[in-house]
Amino acid sequence: MRNTRALAVAGAAVAALGLSAPAAVAWETPSNITALPSVIAPGGQLTITVDGCRGGGTATSNAFSPTRLSPVGGGGKGNEGDRGGAGGNGTARGTAVINSNARPGPYDITVDCGGRTMTKPQAFTVIGGVRGGIGGSTTTGATPTDVAIGGGLVAAAVVGGGVFWMRRRAERRI
Repeated sequence: MRNTRALAVAGAAVAALGLSAPAAVAWETPSNITALPSVIAPGGQLTITVDGCRGGGTATSNAFSPTRLSPVGGGGKGNEGDRGGAGGNGTARGTAVINSNARPGPYDITVDCGGRTMTKPQAFTVIGGVRGGIGGSTTTGATPTDVAIGGGLVAAAVVGGGVFWMRRRAERRI
């Protein structure tokens, strides 16, 4: 009977330890990468927030240069209880500038926090920019097709005006 009780107590202790260990490991693993705004134009500033990255880290993507993530919040224990850490809630944040030559489309963000990495696929989308100030055109001058069409319209107007003028002149003689 004593062996059964001892086995039950040992099993309960192992279960309690087993259930608490993943929570402690998950706290130090980066999770929930957030990029705001989720749709951005080239040259815009993207704010990246990562939970579970209390010591800070680095965010990388094909759309921006590697960006430093700094712990957020005041020092002390805050919401972390006995876990300590620089950030009040284990969150790190950084601001990235989207490259001016970034192509439109979705981009991933990879975060490295203390040797642990996490990738969020399609974290944000780069949209095409507007070429303002040049009338929406990227070519200079008229193309040969433009000249041919314009010349044809001018010739048709001259012929049509000449025919109209000749008819009016002919009506006056009668």
